[in-house]
Amino acid sequence: MQYLLMGIIAGSLTPFQTAVNSKLRQYVISPFLSSLISFLIGTIFLTVVILASGGQLLLTSHQVATIPWWAYLGGVLGMIGLTTNILLFPILGSVQTVIMPIMGQILMSMVIDNFGLFGADHHALSAMRLVGVVLLIIGVLVVVVLPGYLSRDKMEDNEHAPVKLRWLWQLTGVIVGAMLAVQAAINGRFGGMLASPLHAAWVSFVIGSILLFIVSLAQRSLPNVANLARNKTPWWIWLGGFLGAIYIFSNAFLVPKIGTGTVVVLALLGQVIGSLSIDQFGLLGAFKNRITPIKIIGLVIMIVGVVLIEMM
Repeated sequence: MQYLLMGIIAGSLTPFQTAVNSKLRQYVISPFLSSLISFLIGTIFLTVVILASGGQLLLTSHQVATIPWWAYLGGVLGMIGLTTNILLFPILGSVQTVIMPIMGQILMSMVIDNFGLFGADHHALSAMRLVGVVLLIIGVLVVVVLPGYLSRDKMEDNEHAPVKLRWLWQLTGVIVGAMLAVQAAINGRFGGMLASPLHAAWVSFVIGSILLFIVSLAQRSLPNVANLARNKTPWWIWLGGFLGAIYIFSNAFLVPKIGTGTVVVLALLGQVIGSLSIDQFGLLGAFKNRITPIKIIGLVIMIVGVVLIEMM
């Protein structure tokens, strides 16, 4: 029971991480700089955990020589995913910023499983999993599309996101979700090569931090960090990287104990609970978007679909 609760709580941290990083962006202006700060904090946290557990940080010469080049792409994809979520959050709101990437993540994970890409275990596309995909798509349509047809109230479409462009941002969310599925598969394979999922996560965070530093340097946005000292910032604005690292650490801990499929379903449930809470109450400076019964129905349909995909 404690493992199930841990999985839900870990999943609920993801939308809060996005909300925190979006708030951080308001101070440092650049989404890349906001991501950089989050990655650095996550890297520090993982470094402490690995060293405290007696693990090593640097790769050995043998590991560098034998690990394929694509194993290092996890940090690149993670950097893109985190930065894009920061951009999506103020436009789509907390719920859609969670469910659109989930849709892309689930669909791409099925492709990876069906063809055994990146060394993943082969899982054929069964009829039950296809039913799950259909339910997943129906659930997304109920949450994203149906409310607009049932009500003329467009309060959820803020002035910063014209209605005619929302589909493009929603599609971006799906694509980013697909990239995150590839990242998970790569990091899972990488963790097996290193015999340590935490070590693989640390390498991914370090690569992402380096790339984000280069981008921020090219943008000349690094001096914007001074804005955090000049302005009165809430204490929780530094928690984004910490929350992300806890999520990764929790997954690395739970997968061997309760299985990947169960962890995915629990993470989805936690993400839905977290995003609904943020939208309903306007937590962490987010816009308040009333959660309607039709959205709840759509999210339940999504969860059933994911259970069929991951557990059958």
